[in-house]
Amino acid sequence: WKTCCCYGGHPIAEEKKSILGSHPAIIIGTPGRITDHLSKGNFSPETIETLIIDEFDKSLEFGFHDEMAEIIMQLPGLKKRMLLSATDAEEIPEFAGLNRMVKLNFLPDASEEQESRLMLMKVLSPMKDKIDTLYNLLCTLGSSSSIVFCNHRDAVDRVQKLLADKKLSAERFHGGMEQPDRERALYKFRNGSCHVLISTDLAARGLDIPEIGHIIHYHLPVNEEVFTHRNGRTARWDATGTSYLILHEEEKLPDYIPEDIETVVLPENPSRPPKSVWTTIYIGKGKKEKLSRMDIAGFLYKKGNLIREDVGAIDVKEHYAFVAVRRAKVKQLLNLIQGEKIKGMKTIIEEAK
Repeated sequence: WKTCCCYGGHPIAEEKKSILGSHPAIIIGTPGRITDHLSKGNFSPETIETLIIDEFDKSLEFGFHDEMAEIIMQLPGLKKRMLLSATDAEEIPEFAGLNRMVKLNFLPDASEEQESRLMLMKVLSPMKDKIDTLYNLLCTLGSSSSIVFCNHRDAVDRVQKLLADKKLSAERFHGGMEQPDRERALYKFRNGSCHVLISTDLAARGLDIPEIGHIIHYHLPVNEEVFTHRNGRTARWDATGTSYLILHEEEKLPDYIPEDIETVVLPENPSRPPKSVWTTIYIGKGKKEKLSRMDIAGFLYKKGNLIREDVGAIDVKEHYAFVAVRRAKVKQLLNLIQGEKIKGMKTIIEEAK
């Protein structure tokens, strides 16, 4: 089935062209951008038979209330409405139209086996400013992947900068960043170029990144739902993971977190983790220029003298692409392809900043 993704920070004209040109069976979008397309008549609302609202407990909150109501009112042909989330909502607004509702709960009953997949640990910080404790914890965890959650955007920026000052590489992720910058950060984290992602609760939902080993609560979550969604980034399916709460002596755990969780004592001077074996290369052409993963792989093999083991994940966006390349081969690669065209096109090929 053909799909089309619609979201802000992305040219609406290109989305319109994709909708009108390919007639997608599925349109995936943010409430604001879907409202824009409906208002411009870019697709016929009468043809929509199924509406799926992901993270509905958040999407139906006050901030999205008007947009969601407007969208649903314009879909007269709906036959099925599906609301999905890991946490329930206290009440569902009438405009959602769930008159005959069937509730499906796929969460198993609590059991020792289930609880053992996610370990809760606390780390005590001797100072209110927890940055040194965070640094020591990340060094102790080594090269396994970790998401560090902060409660505010400026805290994300500050923590990432302070870690960089200590020569520990980390990407940042929050709603104040431009969409391409967020995508680049996620891609570098997903492909293993960077092992640490510093984020607001924007990363607590909607990210499906396998093999995240650790969740670190630099700031305590604002409520139990946020705590659940943050921790849900690890120990997914049958995997295991660990959730760390960094606390200073004046902080008290909220009621929904057990008081008797184990305390981790960190070594005093742990070694800084080595750099990742991968780094990310940016290519300034993408799907709209008819560039495919096979085109990129072939170019890197032929012009860059790389072998299959030197190339990791390739992600082609509409007007650019990211490629994971073995770090030891990047300098050689960039020298060899200097001035070369990819699929007959001259473009920027450089290490992603």
